[in-house]
Amino acid sequence: MSTKKVKKLAMAAMLTAVAVVGSMINFPVFGSKCSPVQHMVNILCAFFLGPVYGLASAFTASLIRNMLSLGSVLAFPGSMFGALLCGFTYKKTKNIFLTCRAEVFGTAVIGGLAAYPLSLVFLGKAAAGVAFYGYIIPFLVSTAVGSALSWAVLTALNYTGVLSRLQEEMEK
Repeated sequence: MSTKKVKKLAMAAMLTAVAVVGSMINFPVFGSKCSPVQHMVNILCAFFLGPVYGLASAFTASLIRNMLSLGSVLAFPGSMFGALLCGFTYKKTKNIFLTCRAEVFGTAVIGGLAAYPLSLVFLGKAAAGVAFYGYIIPFLVSTAVGSALSWAVLTALNYTGVLSRLQEEMEK
């Protein structure tokens, strides 16, 4: 296995662990557990690892959170769509602000709508009725907070030159 792949796997594992531990910092919004740290991690994965590793990290963090009873089945659409979309956006644009917006759109709109069939299957008809209209707003709140955090961190890292050095190190 190449050194580059080992670095990416190690970074993905570390960021996944941050997402899982960070999920303990959550707040309820309309019956949903909002975990903004997951969305911050999604954006950091986009910058350092790309869309595939970002998606894998979001899936793994959601799986571990569910196994530890730190999240619900809605953690999957609430993290994975945003991770994939912001990963592709950063790959194409290399823009911090657009990447953060892609995370918000992917999580709030696409993930919120994807929560409907999942809640129908796993949580029952009553929860699904709420999910179609009620999960876009909680997902939006959660991802907006996480995106704002990551925007602040990445902007500071970019200003100091650390961001480009970290990205270069991941490519070696």
